[in-house]
Amino acid sequence: MWDLCTNALDTAKLRGATYGDVRGMHIRQRDLTTKNGQVGTLAQTESIGIGIRVLANGAWGFASTDRLTREGVAACAAQAVSIAKASALAKRGEVVMAPEESYIDSWQSPFRKDPFEIPLERQLALLLAADEEMRRVKGITLTETDMQFRKIDSWFASSSGSRIHQRKVISGCGIAATSFQGDEIQKRSYPNSFGGQYALQGYELIESLNLLKNAPIVAEEAAALHSASQCPEKIGTLILGGSQLGLQIHESVGHPIELDRVLGQEANFAGTSFLTLDQLNNLKYGSSIVNVVADARLDHGQGLGTFAYDDEGVPAQCTDIIKDGKFRGYLSNRETAHLIGLKRSSGTMRTESWNRLPIIRMTNVSLLPGTWDYDDLIADTSDGILMETNRSWSIDDRRYQFQFSTEIGWEIRGGKKVRMLKNPSYSGITTEFWNSCDAICKFDHWTLWGTPNCGKGQPMQTMGTGHGASPSRFRNVRIGTAFSNQ
Repeated sequence: MWDLCTNALDTAKLRGATYGDVRGMHIRQRDLTTKNGQVGTLAQTESIGIGIRVLANGAWGFASTDRLTREGVAACAAQAVSIAKASALAKRGEVVMAPEESYIDSWQSPFRKDPFEIPLERQLALLLAADEEMRRVKGITLTETDMQFRKIDSWFASSSGSRIHQRKVISGCGIAATSFQGDEIQKRSYPNSFGGQYALQGYELIESLNLLKNAPIVAEEAAALHSASQCPEKIGTLILGGSQLGLQIHESVGHPIELDRVLGQEANFAGTSFLTLDQLNNLKYGSSIVNVVADARLDHGQGLGTFAYDDEGVPAQCTDIIKDGKFRGYLSNRETAHLIGLKRSSGTMRTESWNRLPIIRMTNVSLLPGTWDYDDLIADTSDGILMETNRSWSIDDRRYQFQFSTEIGWEIRGGKKVRMLKNPSYSGITTEFWNSCDAICKFDHWTLWGTPNCGKGQPMQTMGTGHGASPSRFRNVRIGTAFSNQ
């Protein structure tokens, strides 16, 4: 692979490129699903190819190929330069890249059990057993399970001298039980909705989630929700469970800090951002206890946004996004860094595959832990509603006004959970919401949640992001039933 990368860079230079980088990628994926005791998906795929990005005449060009011969790669590099020169005819200005050192390195994400070495039959048997446990519960009409694994090898080479190999192993799984009664549908998922929990781990993640133990619990809750009380409509105190708060971070913090959105480069697809450049270091984003970082380092955890180097060859970093409630940082790349006064990129360029151009993506955008014990937080709440596990969400294209609903809620009275609530939802304005936060649980209750399906770009790229969160409390929130299916 290194020989092909060198060949691509040499060809690009001969054709007139002033800078070039190459990403060779080998992606292996295994998918398993079941539905109502039957196998739904059983697939293993493999993809390998090279993507070449170049600067010529002050503009970008990109091309990719799976024809991994010297001739195929040379033709691809030549095409990338031709595209760059054509793009230069319509450029608004010269591309200026922040400086970065060159690196020669190799890195592998830590894991104990390679999921691709575990027999597929064993993995499927676990899902079918969990499916059966859920179907034992009276009132359950649909059971679903999901398991997915990815192994990604990438080779990055640049004309400035970097040669970086990285290998990542990603695992994830989840289960869900749905109950349909009358004209009402209720659903419970574990350990999270929309596929479950994902992390930069091996099969040990699956074993740690104990699907068989939790299968009957989620099924019983799904059935019980039909007889639960409707979530009241009011302005009141809200406690969000960690997984729901992870999605809240993703939508109302992670997306608006992407600098390409701020600059309007994603406006026609993903939208823009309320976090205009004049807000940096000026906006009071949240209360003084709110601290959010974008951290791709392994020290932060084995999240879907963890790596050693991004897809521009920039080392993983920790960037303050919100510090003591103040807005402090964006997600940038080498091209946009100088626009916000940075001397280097924050290292957030990522690509889904060898045939996609790297773009600014979230890494692990996490709310740092607070000081509260979870039981103490509940005990300290005299009147409130606890909401857990996302059901649906809606947020405007500037990421400012939102509505979320969760699968289950619990009414809190006198410091105790007193009854289950169905169809809970809440809404608000991003900055008002984060400024209403008055309690965050400590690290003992903190989880780095994985969001495997974040979409962005044209053509669409689906990437995994990480969001660390622990249960937290918010005051004076609009609570209601906006997403009720009645």
